[in-house]
Amino acid sequence: MILMWACFALLTLIAIAFVALPFLQKERVQTITHNANAELISIYEQRLVELQTDLDNQRIDLKNHNESVIELKRRLLNELSPEKSLNSKGNNRIFALTGAAFVIALTSVFYTFTGSEQQISAWHDAMDNLADYGERAVMQKGEPLSQNELQAFALALRTKLSQTGDDEVAWMLLGRVAMSLNEFDMAQQSFEKALQMNPDNMQVLISFSQVLLLEGSEANMTRAAGMLSKVLKVEPTNLDAISLLALIAYERKDWPQAKAAFEVLLASMQKNDTRYEMIAGRIADIEEQMQAEGSVLPVTTQSVINVTVKLTDELKQQQPESGILFVFAKAAQGSPMPLAVVKLKEYSFPMSVQLTDANAMVAGLNLSSAQDIVISARISKDESVMPSSGELEGHSDKLTRKNVSDYTLTIDTLIP
Repeated sequence: MILMWACFALLTLIAIAFVALPFLQKERVQTITHNANAELISIYEQRLVELQTDLDNQRIDLKNHNESVIELKRRLLNELSPEKSLNSKGNNRIFALTGAAFVIALTSVFYTFTGSEQQISAWHDAMDNLADYGERAVMQKGEPLSQNELQAFALALRTKLSQTGDDEVAWMLLGRVAMSLNEFDMAQQSFEKALQMNPDNMQVLISFSQVLLLEGSEANMTRAAGMLSKVLKVEPTNLDAISLLALIAYERKDWPQAKAAFEVLLASMQKNDTRYEMIAGRIADIEEQMQAEGSVLPVTTQSVINVTVKLTDELKQQQPESGILFVFAKAAQGSPMPLAVVKLKEYSFPMSVQLTDANAMVAGLNLSSAQDIVISARISKDESVMPSSGELEGHSDKLTRKNVSDYTLTIDTLIP
């Protein structure tokens, strides 16, 4: 800011110098010598006397006399020095000051109407309010940000990133603000930066998926589906990811997958939720499409897998207090949603549980609908199936479902 004003002042001074200096230059004044003029006049008068003497003595006629007098006068006028010079120094100073004042006035008027004073002031206000904007946008404190405040927030974030370097949170926030401003190119670039710093940021993966879905191309939908699958592998009950996957399946007319995802969303809502009727209507529409196309969910014989769960001796002392045991199976490929889940608050090792189609989270997405599966067990600190630090888990290799009726699974990993 100081540098900008310094440059502005320097340019103004250069402009003033360009206008004023010509008026302040010294004039070349011819030196006046009064004695020299007196001598010339004396010679002139002497010559007049001589010409009159010649005329009286008839050495020259009257015509030549008159012509000689005229020539003598002309020569005297050419040789005489001026009696005084024009003193314009005071006038020049006035002209210089007037020109400088004009330059300053013109510069001020021009900058007022065409300069960036208001934008610079708005930029400083945005930087001063960056923390407040962040609290209102992220923590939902106070009034929601207006369109102008979102623009200011984006400007402050870009300035912060240019001054302090890469910041994962700042890039994520800039992406979200850009989405709110419908600046999807900026949003995509911001989320790309955030993912380069942390490829496992679940919030960025979900937000980035939204941007890709808004663009709508098949390539971006495929990329978005991959991001959401990555989220659901870590957080199988993430409703935001499930809802976006439901939209992708619906756009691709993958009716079974879309129906299963929308049913998960519907099961997570209360009937008085404003979205409940909309999602129920979407499910009914999908069922009509499936009937019209003769598409049905896979129907297979009932699948049952008896799982014996053990805990390694090394981890017995690491068990969370009041932990909850989850035993579940997921498809090795495809949807990351569990095919069957058993939750136990009371347990002791070793113990046996049974996974069947009856343990499915949604109709049609069960053990019988997958060919290859992975069985997992997790001792959770709370009732959330999402993993967190300090919990214990174990996973099987990829299994062919129809060839598995009994399986022994060992919990052998402490989640860091």
